Amino acid sequence: MDRFGSAGRTRQPVILTVPGLNNSGPGHWQTHWEQSRGDCQRVELGRWSSPNRNAWVTRLDAAIREIDGPVILAAHSLGCITVAWWGALQSQAYGWPVIGALLVAPPDCDRVETPDTIGNFGPVPRSQLPFPSILVASRDDPYIFFERAHSMGKYWGSQFVDAGHCGHINADSHLDDWQFGQNLLERLIDGAQAPASGGDPALSAIGRTASHSTPPGVSVQG
Repeated sequence: MDRFGSAGRTRQPVILTVPGLNNSGPGHWQTHWEQSRGDCQRVELGRWSSPNRNAWVTRLDAAIREIDGPVILAAHSLGCITVAWWGALQSQAYGWPVIGALLVAPPDCDRVETPDTIGNFGPVPRSQLPFPSILVASRDDPYIFFERAHSMGKYWGSQFVDAGHCGHINADSHLDDWQFGQNLLERLIDGAQAPASGGDPALSAIGRTASHSTPPGVSVQG
């Protein structure tokens, strides 16, 4: 069965972590996930301190194509915008090979005060992503207004999750392995593996609607 066959769709997905500007260091939740989970690997985007949109999207595309099976993207900060651009520029069928994305703390690249180092990632794409997604935003993120993050979630067709007051949801937020985020990740995995018919309606709605509510059974960690 080839990678687009039904057998491939039932395989456990590979989680590609997509960091943002300056990469993710040892205290970042992405690094913790890569060290503690057996399904995570980092995308090497290169030029971490002086990123280029086209180069990052190309490297992300190459990393996705290297995986012989389903992929879930776990992106942080500028990595979220990279994922959005990949979704806008690629022509994958909905939900394959990328079957979902967790988009954490995207910055607002359209603000006048946007640093030149990330300015070429704007304007932020407004097209719906070709896979289910969850966008997680903090109420005190210095790089985006909370309401703006919610609007971006609507553009992308993402379920919107309020993470409370967690800053930029990075190493400085002291989240360690960030169990809250892992619960959201597992929600994406479970939703993607549910049967096309008769699956959990709450999971099948991921990527189709935006909501202020946090997932059932998960508490916001601030």
